[in-house]
Amino acid sequence: MKKIVKIAASALLSVGVLVGCGSTSALKDGTYNGEAQGHNGPIKVTVTVAEGKVSDITVDEHAETEGIWEKAEEAVIPAIVGKTSADDAETVSGATVSSTGIKDAVNKALESAK
Repeated sequence: MKKIVKIAASALLSVGVLVGCGSTSALKDGTYNGEAQGHNGPIKVTVTVAEGKVSDITVDEHAETEGIWEKAEEAVIPAIVGKTSADDAETVSGATVSSTGIKDAVNKALESAK
């Protein structure tokens, strides 16, 4: 009986690992637009996807404060390029709302690429 339980548990674990491995899905290649709220207004981005991952992000419009915006832009955008979402990019201290706005705008653009 113990052997059957071990085999069943092992089989369930294997299925869980296989399902988990399949959860990272590539994005459809193309160019997508997204918009999210920043500190002082909307942040609009154009995101390019190539080979299933973000290859480029262009900020089309923002109304963020100079000096603070650049800190967020210089840290967050490179952290997203090469990924399939902006979720893991860290926000910048002192530019949290701008950082989050960039991440949210990129993720909204990527919704169309799924």
